[in-house]
Amino acid sequence: MIVKMSKYAFMVYHREYDAFLTTLRELGVVHVKETNSILDNAELQALLTERKQVSTAIRYCKSLNSQTKGVTLAPARELTKAEGLKLVGKLEEMQEKQVLLQAEKASLEKDIAYMDIWGEFSYANIRRLKKAGFDVTFFSCPTSKYEPKWGEEYNAFLVNNFQSVTYFVTVTKVGTPIDIDAERPKMPDRGLAKLHLAMEQLLDNIKALNNQLKEYAAGQYNTLVELEKNIQNEFNLSNTLMQTDREAGDKLMLLEGFVPTEEALAMEAALEKDGYYFQELDIQDGDRVPIKLKNNKFSRLYEPITKMFSLPNYAEFDPTPFFAPFFMLFFGLCFGDGGYGLLVIIACAIMKRKVGADFKPYLSLFQYLGLAALVVGTCTGSFFGIALVDVPAFASVKDYFVNSDNLMTFSIIIGLVQIVFGKAVAALKIMSQKGTKYGIAPFAWVFIIIALCCAFGLPMLNVQLSDTVKNVFLGVAAAGLLVAFLYNSPGKNIFLNFGTGLWNTYNMASGLLGDTLSYIRLFAIGLTGAILGGVFNSLAIDMTEGMNVVLRAVCMLLILLVGHAINIGLCTISSLVHPLRLIFVEYYKNAEFEGGGKEYKPFKKA
Repeated sequence: MIVKMSKYAFMVYHREYDAFLTTLRELGVVHVKETNSILDNAELQALLTERKQVSTAIRYCKSLNSQTKGVTLAPARELTKAEGLKLVGKLEEMQEKQVLLQAEKASLEKDIAYMDIWGEFSYANIRRLKKAGFDVTFFSCPTSKYEPKWGEEYNAFLVNNFQSVTYFVTVTKVGTPIDIDAERPKMPDRGLAKLHLAMEQLLDNIKALNNQLKEYAAGQYNTLVELEKNIQNEFNLSNTLMQTDREAGDKLMLLEGFVPTEEALAMEAALEKDGYYFQELDIQDGDRVPIKLKNNKFSRLYEPITKMFSLPNYAEFDPTPFFAPFFMLFFGLCFGDGGYGLLVIIACAIMKRKVGADFKPYLSLFQYLGLAALVVGTCTGSFFGIALVDVPAFASVKDYFVNSDNLMTFSIIIGLVQIVFGKAVAALKIMSQKGTKYGIAPFAWVFIIIALCCAFGLPMLNVQLSDTVKNVFLGVAAAGLLVAFLYNSPGKNIFLNFGTGLWNTYNMASGLLGDTLSYIRLFAIGLTGAILGGVFNSLAIDMTEGMNVVLRAVCMLLILLVGHAINIGLCTISSLVHPLRLIFVEYYKNAEFEGGGKEYKPFKKA
């Protein structure tokens, strides 16, 4: 659900404003109304840049610390912002030096690999030959183009043949023209021995720099975290000052903000105690009220999915509790294997013991999704790619497993259920926003769809209806159509309503069919995962046939591990992507989700 907000205006004498902001920040409940864009303020943009710079340094240090076993982090030090940014600059200098060293290493490795082809020789001897009046020239050409006559004409000496390329040198008197159809490569400026020596020195420098970076990460991480908090606090304060209107010749400071209604009384008591003036205001239609979601333990796990698309606006419903059960079921249908679901549950339970508190909700979410996969996969008779219906031990209950035909039917039915549910949510939202009479026609369509599905769909599922029951369903549909055609635009004439009803009927029929058919993908993806798991099981058996017991066990285990790992990865991707699509496209469209909400971020200390 969306937490109810109250809008307040605060008016403070300019000399008391700093103390007022300190009190407001300590309370930490007021979301300041933004009337001015931070994009137009150079100071705020500079603070954002500094915070991004520090945040990047923190992530780098955190990554280094996670790679070092038993690392002890030094406590945070109190630094001014200038000192802190200088500390960040030092890290950036070391990172730049690391990049340069790595580039130098790559260049040396390339030179060494090339000089290995030529072998060890002395550049000093080449210089002596130069002084004696002889030039030593290096050449390379495709082996097929090498001419033996070059040895007689230019004293060519073969050095090496490598990957169909011939490497050779010529020794000629200074000034002798050399007419050879071959490439003259640019040689490294040092011999092989000096290159290896330079590489050893470079590796020592890289190691020393890496140690410096690790010491920096352990010693400065907490200090950088505090620096980021201070910059964030400075940004929040500067932004609040920018959003403040100055009245009465800059003597009165006027600030507006939003407070969760449940916390408003406590805020009022604190401000009254200090003698600050405030006034509760009515929320206007144009106000962009911040959104704070509050859900139960189960639905709260799905809030990241809601935020992935967009937060709802203040005038509509929080979609999280409405789509959460459907998303869980859709994931299970797409995953399609009970064994994989069990593996996800166990893996997440183990990882929960090793990760931080911030990451645990995501693992809990995947445990619920794994539970759905376990239930659906078991019902459809797929367990690590094994078709349980073919296992003799389950022969007595094989008729209870859901076959592919029933699974496809179920996918369509559950899709239709979600679509109708979405339309009911949309009707309730219209009633909430505009008034009860405006939601009557949208609700009529819900009853029409349900009545027609029962009248014509149940017989298709071998559910026999008496003529009386069928006539009741048709009567409900007829009454719903009458309302949908004649009362879809309250207050307008009957002919306009009828025309609008015809258009709505066309859109409803075409959209409903297309949206419902989209849910067949749940059946197709789940069936594909189960079949692919069975394929890897068959490969493990067939490809190792004829091997001795030990070798066969090892090879089968390898094929099964690699094959099922690939399948689990593919199933995970498809089981997240396609349910997201069905929620964000089919459900959001039918629920008339608007979105565009701004997250509630109260003015408080970081």
